[in-house]
This record gives sequence, structure tokens and C-alpha cells, in this order.
Amino acid sequence: MRVKQTLFVLLFVAILTACGGNDVPEVAAPTVVPSHTPPPSATPIPTLSTPLALLILPSDLDKETSDLYQKTVYDLALASGFRFQVRNGITPEDLADPTLKVVIALPPDPGVANYAPTAPNVQFLAVNIPNLTAGANISVLAPNTQVELPAFLAGYTLAMMVEEFKIGMLYPEGEPNAQAALNAFSNGMRYYCGLCEGIYFDPVTYPAILGIPASEDPAKFGGYANVLINDQDVSGLYIFPSIASDDFLSYVGTQGVYLVGVSRPEPRPGGWLMTISPDTIKAIQTAWPQLIAGQGGQNVQSPLGIADVDTGVLTEAKLRLVRETLDALIAGRILPSNP
Repeated sequence: MRVKQTLFVLLFVAILTACGGNDVPEVAAPTVVPSHTPPPSATPIPTLSTPLALLILPSDLDKETSDLYQKTVYDLALASGFRFQVRNGITPEDLADPTLKVVIALPPDPGVANYAPTAPNVQFLAVNIPNLTAGANISVLAPNTQVELPAFLAGYTLAMMVEEFKIGMLYPEGEPNAQAALNAFSNGMRYYCGLCEGIYFDPVTYPAILGIPASEDPAKFGGYANVLINDQDVSGLYIFPSIASDDFLSYVGTQGVYLVGVSRPEPRPGGWLMTISPDTIKAIQTAWPQLIAGQGGQNVQSPLGIADVDTGVLTEAKLRLVRETLDALIAGRILPSNP
């Protein structure tokens, strides 16, 4: 009996073994633990408590210039964690805002001198607004008063553009800064062309220079320009800024010569190559860190820049040389008074 039981057990085990086969127990796949990736830093969202910067622009400012000023101040404000708004004027309600920290104003004067004392915690930057002096919480971006650098660059550029280097300059007799400008204009020409000797003999020495008496009627300035253009064959002209009225420049622009100046009339005169003007955008960028730090009373000098370029005439390669020369002048590597 026991033998039968034993055989039955053995048979039962054999059957179970046959049903299991040679299967290997399935092993679960390992769980992948993701690596920790820190979330990107979020851009701060301005709130009503965020410091505020106001840009005051005249309503009739041309769109291109307005957009440039707005982008400049917006970028500065964003990088500093400020809010930014544009106005066409200032009101007492604006100054009552405790978050207002910076006001940048362009002419016409929105009343900076009157408003600044009422808001001692606000820094004001007046951009080329006349009759304002720096002090307390008013900083002044003054017009560039340099006469040598623009004259040097004008002489350099016109010599590059005009055949036989036949360039000239008109200046007001008796003006103290005019002689320095004349010297710089001549040095700019010679910096480009050395001895500046033409191919053919010419009885006129270039640059051709002509002074206008202080007592002369501005309506007759065109006759002096004609002496240089018609009698002395000048093809490129620089007119000293104090006598370069819009009407005068517009008239000279009808005479078929190239012009370089520090302020371009509207509409643009014929032959206008470029404007050598203060770079107020760069000056605002330079003044910004002090403004947001609450440091007022700055006299900010605008560096010179180049604008209104006639790229159809002053090609990219030539313009690059002009910009390099201006950079060297600003850095002091070229002395406009030294030939």
C-alpha cells in the first residue's frame, strides 16, 4: 500500500514538473529615475510696486526717432527690473506715484525745473533741453559743443568722396572756435590723402577756405558758397555750424556738391552725405546706471555719432573707414589739431 502511495506522489510531482517546463521567472524592468533638471528662472513679472521709469516724448516726434528712444529706455528698464511708460508730458499725478524713480525728458521742456523739487526721490534726465543746469536730482544731457572732431571727420570724409580732393569750408570771420575748426578740417583731409596732390596742376590750393564777415546779411551767404563752388571748383563743402542755417544748407544742396554737417535740415538737402551728431542714445545708456542708483546732478556729454548716411554714395566699405576714424578720434588716438 505504501509502495502505491509513494508511486502516486512521484507521479504527481512529475506531472507538475512537466507543466512548469523550463520557463524562467519574469524579472520586472528596473524603474528609471529621471535626473533632476532645475526649472528655468522665470522673468520677473512687473507689479504695481515695481520701480517705474517714464520717457517724455513730444507728440510730433517722427516715428523712427520715437521708436528708437522708446526701445532704448525700454531695454534699459527691463534689464534693471523697472516698469516703463511713455508720456507726452508730466503731471502732478505722475509724480505722486511712489514707485516713480526715473524721468527722461526730451524737448520741448515739460517743466523739469519746476517738477524736480517736488519729487526729490525721482531722478530727472533732461535731453538737450536748453537753459537747464545740472544739480540736485536733475541731470543734463548737453548738446555736443566740440568743433574740431566734426570738422576733422568732415574733411576726411569729403576728401574720400571727391575727385582731386577739391573740398572747401565756409566759416564766420571773428568767431573764436572757427580757426580751430579750419585747422581740423584741413588735417582731416590730409589724414586721408597725405599731400593730396591732384593729377593735374591746379592753381587752387585745397581745401579752399572762405570767411564770411560777421556783418554780412545771411540772405547773401549763398554768394560765398558760389565762389567756392563755381570759381574754385569745390565739389564737397563743410559749413561751420553757427552759419549753417537750414535755408542756407538747402540752397547749397541745389548746387550739385556733397555736404556734411552736424544738423540735417528737413527736407534732406541734395548731396547730403551724413550727419555728424551727438549720439544721445549712447549718452542715455551711459547715464542710466547713475540714475537708477539715485545719483543726480550729472552733466552728461554726448559722444559723437554718425547718422543720416546716404548709403547709395557712401558705400559700406567707405563708411567703415569713416566710423573707424571717428572711433579713433573719440578714443584720442587721432588728434584733430595735429597734422
